[in-house]
Amino acid sequence: MSRRLRIGVLHGPNLNLLGRRDPAHYGELTLEALDRLLEERAESHGAELVFLQSNHEGELIDWLHEHMVDVEGWIVNPGALGHTSYALRDALAATGRPFVEVHLSNVYAREPFRGRSVLAEIALGVVAGFRARGYLIALDAMVDHLTSPVQGASG
Repeated sequence: MSRRLRIGVLHGPNLNLLGRRDPAHYGELTLEALDRLLEERAESHGAELVFLQSNHEGELIDWLHEHMVDVEGWIVNPGALGHTSYALRDALAATGRPFVEVHLSNVYAREPFRGRSVLAEIALGVVAGFRARGYLIALDAMVDHLTSPVQGASG
């Protein structure tokens, strides 16, 4: 029997405040509700997810190290750390696993500092501006990437 596809979902700083923090940018869905949506979509793909949300960079990095041997890829919303954290970038690279960077808001239509990601150039792709739907897009893309006989076959 083959092992189920396993994907790690990393939620960075302040994402625990989803549903309360600036709904105009981030929407009204809570983090718990978002994780349930992701679990339902993962189940439809025959995949399972492991989750972490932390406001602490070191905890995020430790979690990546801990799970790098038991996941095939990552969905990562680094929050503001995506603009500044070379340590998080190095940790993601060190796992040897592909990842999709996700942002709930369109970071390119906001303050200029948000338009630069230190993670993007090593990411499989970046999804921004679609709120919770962006995570579903990222999950679908990751599953396709990991299961397609020819990576990138879907376009």
